[in-house]
Amino acid sequence: MARKSGASQLKGMSNLPLLSWMEKFFFGSADSHLYAVKSDSGNLIWKYETGDKILGGPNWFRKSEAAPVSIVVGSYDGKLHAVDAESGKAQWTYETDNFINGSPAILEDRVVVGGCDARVHIVSATDGQKIAEIDAGAYIAASMALAGEHGYVGHYGNKFLCFDLKNPRIIWTYQDRSFPFFSSPAVASDRVVVGCRDKRLHCIDRANGTQLWTFRTRGQVDGSPVICADKVLFGSEDGNLYLVSLAEGKELWKYDFGEGTIASPAVSNGKVVIGAEDGYVYCFSIQ
Repeated sequence: MARKSGASQLKGMSNLPLLSWMEKFFFGSADSHLYAVKSDSGNLIWKYETGDKILGGPNWFRKSEAAPVSIVVGSYDGKLHAVDAESGKAQWTYETDNFINGSPAILEDRVVVGGCDARVHIVSATDGQKIAEIDAGAYIAASMALAGEHGYVGHYGNKFLCFDLKNPRIIWTYQDRSFPFFSSPAVASDRVVVGCRDKRLHCIDRANGTQLWTFRTRGQVDGSPVICADKVLFGSEDGNLYLVSLAEGKELWKYDFGEGTIASPAVSNGKVVIGAEDGYVYCFSIQ
């Protein structure tokens, strides 16, 4: 059974999850700022201005256990920005050739992000210097998932890609039909699942990029799926939240919001929270 509450609103706020760290929330906004607020009161701690709107969620890293935490976020100014989590002061910026729409991923001492310049950028977390670029072939709006030394992401050229980040190159390419990928993937031990604008959830073999199964909805799947043990949870613009089996994509349960959703579910302690286009935030028990 779902419980719902009226959704609070902040003008221009990203619809991606907030980043929480040490009693602070960090989030980007379409007003071009990255914000840090107190988690208990919402009072502003600092704000950092970029050159354009921020639509992707921030991530964090630290150079060592004793080092301060850094917040990294992409902006439509075409740059990655690294900011001190305590002071909000700029540490470094890295410039690409177009918008950055997705959230950056962190792999050890590297920041990895896809750009609307059709490249995967691998950047030093220490000083923001370029380590490598991989030509993806079309612009990337989604956030990348990392597992080991491999990265997974889809793009607007209707393909889903697996990259080697240690020896930068494309390992395999998956394409089913001519529809773009805006969903960010979720990765299991032997497979990866991702939504597509063909109205389906795709499950792909991590080893070779072959299709294992697809699950069809009646709307685009732009939100990111979440893997919960042997199940996958995701929303669709057809107005439903779906729970399907990871093994074979069989429908186990669904809930009809009555309005579509482009949001990604968040799961913790047997509960799932997701926002819908009807203006409500829903909480479900999945135990």
